Amino acid sequence: MLAKGKAGPRRQDHPLWFLIPALAVLVVFFLVPTAFNFVYAFTDWSSFKSDINFAGVDNFTSLISNGTLRNALKVTLVYAVLVAIFQNAFGLGLALLLERDTRVNRAVRVAFFVPVIMSALAVGYIFQALLKPDGALNGIIGWFTGAEVSIPWLGDTTWTIVVVAIVHAWKWMGLSMLIYLAGLKTISEDVLEAARLDGAGRWTMFRSIRFPLLAPAVTFNVATALLGSMNGFDIVQATTEGGPGGTTELLNIYIFRTFGQGLFAQATTMSLVLFLLVAILAFPVIRFLRKREDVL
Repeated sequence: MLAKGKAGPRRQDHPLWFLIPALAVLVVFFLVPTAFNFVYAFTDWSSFKSDINFAGVDNFTSLISNGTLRNALKVTLVYAVLVAIFQNAFGLGLALLLERDTRVNRAVRVAFFVPVIMSALAVGYIFQALLKPDGALNGIIGWFTGAEVSIPWLGDTTWTIVVVAIVHAWKWMGLSMLIYLAGLKTISEDVLEAARLDGAGRWTMFRSIRFPLLAPAVTFNVATALLGSMNGFDIVQATTEGGPGGTTELLNIYIFRTFGQGLFAQATTMSLVLFLLVAILAFPVIRFLRKREDVL
């Protein structure tokens, strides 16, 4: 027997060398490409020459004066904010409607979660077909109104970005719904019962008790919606390809087109700008939301 107070030999249930495969994948597919992203942004790498030479900050200075890049940055920010608003509004609304644990509600929850596991490109192409002037949505509206409808849902330079943001939010609202449902389940029934005894109505209870206690869920959902939409590409590419008139041209779509033109260094510089933009915006937003949690 071991002497009292002395620990026996440490059992190696999980040797560190088990981490080697995961670390190898992380290094090869994430760390190395990220490092080269910083390197190639300062070169003249392109498909028009075989040599790669150091170019200093020329790529950055040319991008700063590029009006198309500024437009792509503005569109990306607007798109991210719209997606965050719609996705959280839809997700929270669904969570409140389907909060009761009934058989019907469980089936409906599954139905709303299905788009989350679908391919984003598939979702984009489905909605691209639905939203055509001669598509199914106009056909349904025309059947109800009794008149021919040919609304160009994806052809308006003002509202198309809103429509595409709603499509993005529709795809991911099932995930937000589950996070909000989990948050609602953690609220103590004793607190809610005490509020009812004090005469609080549904709206007062939601505004003063339930929504403040959902602060961790709000933090997670807002942060993931913002970061995910700022890196958006597939849904917009499938529905509008950045049109009409560049009003939905996200930065990732602009980067994709620049790569397709063979301007690899400029595209790499843009991806570095996107990386820095996400980092600069993400940390303050998350910090603000975490402070809100502490206050509440």
